[in-house]
Amino acid sequence: MPRFPSPRTRAPLILDRLGALYPHATCSLDWRTPYELLVATMLSAQCTDERVNKVTPALFERFPDAAAAAAVESEAVEPYVQSTGFFRNKAKHIVAASRLLMERHGGAVPASMEELLPLPGVARKTANVVLAHAFGINAGVTVDTHVKRLSNRLGLTRHADPKRIEPDLMKLVPRPEWETLSIRLIFHGRAVCVARKPRCQGCGLADLCPSHPGPEPTPAAPRGKVTG
Repeated sequence: MPRFPSPRTRAPLILDRLGALYPHATCSLDWRTPYELLVATMLSAQCTDERVNKVTPALFERFPDAAAAAAVESEAVEPYVQSTGFFRNKAKHIVAASRLLMERHGGAVPASMEELLPLPGVARKTANVVLAHAFGINAGVTVDTHVKRLSNRLGLTRHADPKRIEPDLMKLVPRPEWETLSIRLIFHGRAVCVARKPRCQGCGLADLCPSHPGPEPTPAAPRGKVTG
């Protein structure tokens, strides 16, 4: 039996194939400024982008920038983010991150991984999203739950920890494509390669996926009734 092509061979093909399947794939969060993108991405942890987009209009009307959020206690933010889950922690992080932005960066969102990571509630996933979409900087590959799941199913990594998955993926496609790979995997994870029951039959990546079960067996023709 021939050996399945290596991740390095398949990754560019996967990226191109997903580009054909999702030509308009981009960040699903609604935002206008780097600060809004930062906050929206923080809220998206363990929450759908659709839900985040429902709460952020009122949130950003009340707290349009770091100065506004830094001036209140987290209890004032909680009602605006309650439906996103873990809302008390998220409200605390928004206020604390806003205060740190005011103290260290004059209220502006910094454009470097080193300056973003010290912000409360910001890990590499959030920082990668902000850098890529607000500043056009590919600092890494955003590894969310979809990217984690698909990169394992597609055999692009053997790791379960996002911190180890990210460098594996960074080696497989050119740096300008890092965030593109993430976004396209996310779209495919939502549409086809879902968590509980992936829709493998008809998947556009079937021939590139070592987890694909192969074609479904052809149903046997019904046996005719024997008459005597």
